Amino acid sequence: MNLDDAKRLDAADPLRSLRELFALPEGITYLDGNSLGACPKATPERIHRAVTQEWAQGLIKSWNSAGWIDLPRRLGDRLAPWLGARPGEVLVADSTSINLYKVLHAALQLQQGQRRIIVSERSNFPTDNYIAQSVVRAHGGELVLAETPEDIPALLDDRCAVLMLTHVNYRTGRIHDMGLLTRWAQQAGALAVWDLAHSAGIVPVDLLGCAADFAIGCGYKYLNGGPGAPAFVWMHPRHEGQVFQPLTGWLGHAHPFDFDSEYLPAPGIQQYQCGTPPVLAMSALDTALDIYDAAQKLGGMRALRAKSLALTEAFIAGVDARVPGAEIHTPRDAASRGSQVSLSLPTGVDGYAVMQALIARGVIGDFRSGVPELLRFGFAPLYNSFADVVHGVDALADVVTSGAWNAPQFTNRAKVT
Repeated sequence: MNLDDAKRLDAADPLRSLRELFALPEGITYLDGNSLGACPKATPERIHRAVTQEWAQGLIKSWNSAGWIDLPRRLGDRLAPWLGARPGEVLVADSTSINLYKVLHAALQLQQGQRRIIVSERSNFPTDNYIAQSVVRAHGGELVLAETPEDIPALLDDRCAVLMLTHVNYRTGRIHDMGLLTRWAQQAGALAVWDLAHSAGIVPVDLLGCAADFAIGCGYKYLNGGPGAPAFVWMHPRHEGQVFQPLTGWLGHAHPFDFDSEYLPAPGIQQYQCGTPPVLAMSALDTALDIYDAAQKLGGMRALRAKSLALTEAFIAGVDARVPGAEIHTPRDAASRGSQVSLSLPTGVDGYAVMQALIARGVIGDFRSGVPELLRFGFAPLYNSFADVVHGVDALADVVTSGAWNAPQFTNRAKVT
């Protein structure tokens, strides 16, 4: 695909108007929405209003008058349709790691000590496995890691308490079959916990249809809520009243403003809130979700998914044709692919340096160490275009084939890679 082809595709794109809702820097091709979403143009004004009007003028009255106290539930209701959940089932609160701790603890409680093994995969995002290690230590259990996705079913035996997986693997972009794996886990007597950090707002998710047990995810990747945006948590309604999450903060109390000395958990998902919601951060996420309302009118998830697959397919084809020795680690099968393309380069080519050289040329992806070292390119159909694909492939091909990456300014690794 050349630039003229890309422009024709962009002109016919039903989602093309959404790009204008983002503050994308001129001259930058941003292909890292799987790590940090772009900033919506309306976000600075929304935060400014929250500071200068709701806080500075409304002061503490704004907990009621501006609806601050209801933000966790209101944002959860806005997210719910994109997750295959219903209003009242999703809560926006805390971070992904904290929410994962809550639901893993609750899931092991549901097993009543009869099972204590959490099964995941070694390539799962490290913080998820770290949190799981903490939880099993507290419960006297064990974390067992599958080396490959194909190894998972054999680990779902009568010792397994919980299957914990990230729906879209952060390294490869491979999608797990949520419905199938949830069914297998539950048939073995285990519970299914899903991390939707790389799924929410970008691939179809049907939590209720899959009968999952718990789910968590973040708001700062494809949802574009900003760095460190609040996370979300979901519990299947069948578990309501059977188990309580361990971080019993005051806003998870059934009557927080009665200021009782004894904790009484709120019904449903509300008990998964701990402390005071971060109003400014939630205001930013609230604004970002306005763009998803606009996307819903332009075809919704079906349109987003179709464009995502077209963008990643075009990028894979471009890399195959123009980047010698590059190995694609993301599934080529569309049904198994999220919205990113991960690739490695031949031995002797420093992937980190290649990414830094790309960034210097205005093409931003990211780098992940490990075996193999991967360059990741995330495609956000809300704002990425087919022209972005061409610019990305052009820059990558030139940096690799010219050896431009092999310069001192690109090889010195920063704290954040």
